[in-house]
Amino acid sequence: MKRRAFLASLLASSVPTARAAGFPVVLPGRRLEFPRDHGSHPDFRNEWWYVTGVVNDRDGRELGVQVTFFRNRPGVAESGSSRFTPRQLVFAHAAIADPAVGRLLHDQRAERAAFDIAGADTANTRAWVRDWSLALDDDVYVARIAARGFSIDARFRSVSQPLLQGDGGYSRKGPEAEHASYYYSRPQLDVSATITVDGRRREVTGRAWLDHEWSSAYMAEEAVGWDWIGINLDDGGALMAFRMRDRNGGAVWSGGSQRDASGALTVFDAQSVRFTPRRTWTSPRTSIRYAVAFDVVAGDGTYSVVPSMDDQELDSLASTGTVYWEGAVKLLRDGRQVGRGYLELTGYGGTLRI
Repeated sequence: MKRRAFLASLLASSVPTARAAGFPVVLPGRRLEFPRDHGSHPDFRNEWWYVTGVVNDRDGRELGVQVTFFRNRPGVAESGSSRFTPRQLVFAHAAIADPAVGRLLHDQRAERAAFDIAGADTANTRAWVRDWSLALDDDVYVARIAARGFSIDARFRSVSQPLLQGDGGYSRKGPEAEHASYYYSRPQLDVSATITVDGRRREVTGRAWLDHEWSSAYMAEEAVGWDWIGINLDDGGALMAFRMRDRNGGAVWSGGSQRDASGALTVFDAQSVRFTPRRTWTSPRTSIRYAVAFDVVAGDGTYSVVPSMDDQELDSLASTGTVYWEGAVKLLRDGRQVGRGYLELTGYGGTLRI
């Protein structure tokens, strides 16, 4: 626990502005190139590879699955020559949302990127923390997670080209141009996985969504967190929408995109996306109150976001130093399901620091 607390303190201490700390700034005009940009970008402050999916076992029972790897550059003591110098930190979260259980099953890892214990390759997607890993092999992401009480052995096969978010991969997150990330998604991933919980194996199939983002100044000063959805539409399309939220529940910035089944892309500007909370849930463990159901306007579409279960809170204080809600949801339009995916809620228990 002391080691994890040390890593979390390094993450929390990395709060000066990107320019002041010497991190590269995200600006428009950079062209994303693959496979290079599937890999790590270690000069930037923060980066993540985020896989979320909704699957069914052979009996038709539905599960949510999350596998996430984070890379952080603390930007402190980088001139040291010791291999113990924490130039890069790697964190990982894994979770299973099973309505039959009624709460999120989750675990986490945290290590310095040293001695091959943890790391993130620059040439292509490969991130690992000890025996947890996520790697891209051709068009298939392979995840291997051996967690406390459960394991995930999954293959996520891409069936389409990367979806570049924002302006060709430059995704604005606030009123200043540098409040942004380089961001692309891989929606409609074809999932084939074995999930084991307390020794019971379940073969599952379904659809997943991968987000890869890197940034040095992700949030504006007035933002406390965000609400985000990534939805695989039942017709083969994909919908992403987010809002950066202030302490009063208003939107500092919003955005998103929709790609239809034919591949046509619509990018939403800040005025085209609205999140309206419809129901809240209070965690019995942290007493944090989350808005877990929303009406979302994205362009000319109006949707309802409904969770598969309320208790999908993930306590990552021992790794990334925060508590957030990450859960499987259904997307409804005019009362009819049109997609499944994930909702992420951050900053509800206090201002998020990344």
